[in-house]
Amino acid sequence: MSEDEARTLEALLGELRDMVDAARTMPMSASVLVNRDEALALLDEALRAFPAELRHARWLLKERQEYLDGAKRESDGLLESARVQAERMVERSDIVREARHSAQEVLADAEAEARRLHHQAEDYVDQRLAALETLLDKTITGVRKGRERLQVDLPEPEPADEDEVPVFDQDGT
Repeated sequence: MSEDEARTLEALLGELRDMVDAARTMPMSASVLVNRDEALALLDEALRAFPAELRHARWLLKERQEYLDGAKRESDGLLESARVQAERMVERSDIVREARHSAQEVLADAEAEARRLHHQAEDYVDQRLAALETLLDKTITGVRKGRERLQVDLPEPEPADEDEVPVFDQDGT
């Protein structure tokens, strides 16, 4: 018998209650007269419907519990995911802060090293220029002495004709 054909347990029990409620009372008593066959038939039908109703109720309870368990697993998963994401965000902010600090230290060290190398380069160039200046001073002194040795005192030339152009040396002597 399918559920559509069978009356529900609630309907059967309601019908039995109506039967007892509508039954004739016994004179001078609270007891009522109920048709035994009809009452037993309703009770038998209710007993047959009862396991189906119970199975259905148990199935509903099982479905409800599975739904609740699934919802709990899902919420636990979401909470765990949120926790992990929050931890990553905290780690990232810590990592970013640490990376910035480290980058500032590296930059400061690089600037200090650049200044040191710049000063060393200036000192080296100054030393090379001083050595070159000393060498040039010695060379100029040597050139002057050589030129002085090469200069010969010549007597003054005699006046020449006016038509002749006088010749001067480059030194103006």
